Amino acid sequence: MHERELVSVVIPTRRRPQWIVCAVESVLKQSYTFLQVIVVVDGSDPETMNALQYCKDARLEVIALEENTGGSEARNIGVRAAQGEWIAFLDDDDWWMAEKLERQMQLAANSRVRYPIVSSRLLARSRDIERVLPRRLLKPGEAVGNYLFCRRGFTYGDGLLQTSTLLVRRNLLLQAPFQKDLKRHQDWDWLLKVSQRPDVEILMLPEPLTVMRVERTDGSVSRMGDWKTSQVWAKQNRSLMSARAYSFFISTECVSRARRSGVRMSALLPLFWECFWSGQPGLRQMALFFFFCFVPEDMRRQLRDRLLRTKTAMECEAYS
Repeated sequence: MHERELVSVVIPTRRRPQWIVCAVESVLKQSYTFLQVIVVVDGSDPETMNALQYCKDARLEVIALEENTGGSEARNIGVRAAQGEWIAFLDDDDWWMAEKLERQMQLAANSRVRYPIVSSRLLARSRDIERVLPRRLLKPGEAVGNYLFCRRGFTYGDGLLQTSTLLVRRNLLLQAPFQKDLKRHQDWDWLLKVSQRPDVEILMLPEPLTVMRVERTDGSVSRMGDWKTSQVWAKQNRSLMSARAYSFFISTECVSRARRSGVRMSALLPLFWECFWSGQPGLRQMALFFFFCFVPEDMRRQLRDRLLRTKTAMECEAYS
């Protein structure tokens, strides 16, 4: 085990004083204590700065940026300021289980590649539903694009490598930083690119070690319906995805965002042709394409929640 290797935890934050303290405290309570916490306050934010004053721990460092740079560059700034050999990321509205870093450092110690990237499952927690995600782990040798985008059903979370679960060597992040000014898909963009390297291996722990807060009305970037941004990003990174993964991405991410934006059905025709000409759609991709076209988001959410409650009830009966 890397008992004396310093882990620097980078937490970018902006205008979430009610959550950042919880995130920081979950790091400071880790069983792996040889760590540094770097909170990057992304732009003028007096309330967050005031909230952080109550975190009295010498391992905490706060970097206050004068201007908003975006999540990617805020993470890069934290990485450059870090002193640790390892970097772990945490979003300001998520938090960790106490053994998260210890378990991941143990797994990293067993990797034979130069740059292991260690992830784990997480608990996706909303006001009324709690789910363990992802539903399946990355298989050895499986392409990251296929794992992330090729769904088995209409609900999100078959494959997931969420930023708050990642532990990475700092040298890799210095060589391959997050792309600056990227509005969306920052983690996918970085993972697709670094996974092409022969000296990188992605490892996953099966237990949930991070809690991801799921808020339906928080106005976060991930909830916005700017589908054209997702389409442009997919086209720019087409060479990093298989044809199958590309079709899944268009059918799920782009179509669902387009419908959330309230576009007419006729506006979805270019996405339909994009699926065929630049991808390799099968029956599952086409079924998802039309599912997201015609089933409203509220109805999809109700169906998902009903299925989750049914599954939870069946599991409780099995163990009673």
